[in-house]
Amino acid sequence: MLTPFALLLGSALAAEPTIEELLAATDDVARGTSSDAVMEMHVKTANYERTMKMHAWSSGKDKTLIRILEPAKDAGIATLKVDDNIWNYLPKVDRTMKVPAGMMSGNWMGSHLTNDDLVKESRLSEDFTYTLTSRPKENPEGLYVITLVPKPEAPVVWGSIVAKIRPDKLPVSIAYNDEKGKAVRTMTFADFKSMDGRMVPGTMTILPADKPGEFTSMTYVSIDFDVKLPDSTFTLQALKP
Repeated sequence: MLTPFALLLGSALAAEPTIEELLAATDDVARGTSSDAVMEMHVKTANYERTMKMHAWSSGKDKTLIRILEPAKDAGIATLKVDDNIWNYLPKVDRTMKVPAGMMSGNWMGSHLTNDDLVKESRLSEDFTYTLTSRPKENPEGLYVITLVPKPEAPVVWGSIVAKIRPDKLPVSIAYNDEKGKAVRTMTFADFKSMDGRMVPGTMTILPADKPGEFTSMTYVSIDFDVKLPDSTFTLQALKP
């Protein structure tokens, strides 16, 4: 006969998330089938510091429209992503331009995000092989630590990734390394809160390893998940306000 303690222990062990569940939850931490969000992006570099407010709509991982709301001098600038293509609209010259392949590595809106980052949204749970290197009880942070290596055919530029995830499946950090194992950048997640019925990180920050003191942070002002968006939302005509 099982004792109450044994029953509780068995239940606790059964409740431990799998690696796949942890990675899938990290992939989808701020993503629904669609979303409508207002965000603030704060960028600090060695040469300048700026804050921008923007409205963003997304459908799955293949369609995104972002429009700058503030500051006034940048208001109306918009970026449209459809599959592997990106277009920018510049209201001052009333011109829409497709981003050429040679400029995909360029910084988006002066941040530490590149145009390529906007296009290539790989999934940790699908594009990498992975190993659980530490459980919450095995490290002082109380986190799951997972090391990932891209599959040979995956469209990924990183040599390896180390993800740290809370027991409730919310990510704390994702460290990106090059093929030699040298740190390139880290993305951190903080200010967890309930937004539209989901627990999400209110702020996500990118820290480049080769530029100490620099960062780009994205903070949600509001976000609605699984909203109905017409197909016209993600067209070249929609770039113009």
